[in-house]
Amino acid sequence: MVPNQLRLSAAARGHGGYDSDFSDEENGGKSVQKTKSMKEDGLLIKPFQKAKQGGMVHRQFAAEAWDREEARKRRFHLIAMDAYERHKKFVSDYILYYGGKIEDFRRSGANDKTDLDVIRENHRFLWNEDDEADMNWEKRLAKKYYDKLFKEYCIADLSRYKENKFGFRWRHEKEVISGKGQFSCGNKHCDEKEGLKSWEVNFGYVEHGEKRNALVKLRVCPECSYKLNFHHRRKEVKARKKRGTAVPNPKEPKIKKRKLSCSAKKKSKKKTHKDQVSSEDSDNSDKDSDNSDAQDGPSDADFWKGPPQEADEKSREEEFDEYFQDLFL
Repeated sequence: MVPNQLRLSAAARGHGGYDSDFSDEENGGKSVQKTKSMKEDGLLIKPFQKAKQGGMVHRQFAAEAWDREEARKRRFHLIAMDAYERHKKFVSDYILYYGGKIEDFRRSGANDKTDLDVIRENHRFLWNEDDEADMNWEKRLAKKYYDKLFKEYCIADLSRYKENKFGFRWRHEKEVISGKGQFSCGNKHCDEKEGLKSWEVNFGYVEHGEKRNALVKLRVCPECSYKLNFHHRRKEVKARKKRGTAVPNPKEPKIKKRKLSCSAKKKSKKKTHKDQVSSEDSDNSDKDSDNSDAQDGPSDADFWKGPPQEADEKSREEEFDEYFQDLFL
């Protein structure tokens, strides 16, 4: 009995007596299939193909891959931003990583200049050929502004007339349209329209370290005329009288004739008698020649001199100049 029990326990441990008759065939079939699949995999592997890594990747390789992906995302994010937002992000990143203040990145506007500042620095009351020799963009801008000014009458600042100091400038388009300086007083702080007078002023000024003079025309009211002529009287501009329209003034004193002596009177009488006789003879000869010319008509030589000269007709510009002559005194 004992050896039989031992035999059963041994069989149970090592599967001795319970093996199947088909177990060898099944194990053999599986091994054959494995060998076939390994051979087929060997045929499919290409010579330049790397072997598959079944284990965990290296830490450095994973870090490089992560950096590439983050850089790609950051690039797409920056492209989607405009220039100003991108600038603010870079500044905030710099302050975050390197420290500092936002005030250090603000641009100083102490040296900033507008177009008006450039014109004030390079403006000239009168431009000459020497001023236009070396022209940069600042001078060209000031010259362009100067060309747009109207230089018939000036606008004056008479606030310091007691010190004999005056300021003059040319008129711009709005002042010409409103009539400032021509139909109203040319003083900067006066708008009087009655009793205006025109004055010529020799304006001396210092410009860019150079002393210059200019003869300008100013039209002001009586009160401002007093201020303008406070120290010495200026030259008043009056309207030009047309030829042939002069009217004699009856109030002017008559010129006294000098008394001649008796002998001088006698001599003058003789001379006048002779002159009268000679003048009568010349008049008679002139009348005879005129009558003969009128009867004969034009001579043959007159026809060869050219076509008859017609009276010159005035152009429209000349007529306008005569019409507006009184406006610009």
